[in-house]
Amino acid sequence: MTRNAYRMDRPARCILSCCAGLAASCIASAQTAPPSELEPADAHHVVASLAASGVQIYVCKPDQSHHLVWTFKSPQADLYDGSGKLVAKHYAGPSWEATDGSKITGKVLQQMPNAQQPGSIPLLLLKATSAGAPGELASVRYVQRWNTRGGAAPLQPCTQEGQEGRSPYLADYVFLD
Repeated sequence: MTRNAYRMDRPARCILSCCAGLAASCIASAQTAPPSELEPADAHHVVASLAASGVQIYVCKPDQSHHLVWTFKSPQADLYDGSGKLVAKHYAGPSWEATDGSKITGKVLQQMPNAQQPGSIPLLLLKATSAGAPGELASVRYVQRWNTRGGAAPLQPCTQEGQEGRSPYLADYVFLD
C-alpha cells in the first residue's frame, strides 16, 4: 500500500472515527500526512494504516511535591482498517497485536504536540520490534501516531491515590517497514 492510497482512504477513516462518537473532532481534523519530524528516513513502505478508537488510562499518584496528579498508565484501543474491520488491539507496552497473532512493541523516538488539536495526546514516532507470531505486523519497524483527538489526562483533579481516569481518544496509526 502506498502513502497516496492511505491518503485516499481518509474519508472512510473519518466516517469510522465519526461513528466512534467524535464527529466534530473528525471534521475539524485537517492533517492528511504526518509531520516530517515523524517520517523515518529508512522506512520502505506502509504495512498498514489503521484508525484507532479507545481510551488513554491514567492513575492518580503523588508527584515529587507529594501532590496527587494524573500519571499516564496505558492505552486501550481497537484499530480498524478503512472498511471498518477490526484489525488489531493496542495496549500497555506500548504494544499492538493483530488479529492474526502478530505483535509488536514500541519505543518512542520522537514526540510532538498536536498543534491541530490542542489538548490531545502528542503525535509520535516509535521504533517497533516484533514480539509475536508471524503475520501482518511482524515486519513493522516503525509506528507513527498522528491525527490524535482527545486522550489527554482527565480535567477533573484526582483525589485519591490509585484512582483511575480514562480519556477517550481517536488517532491514526501507520505501521512502516
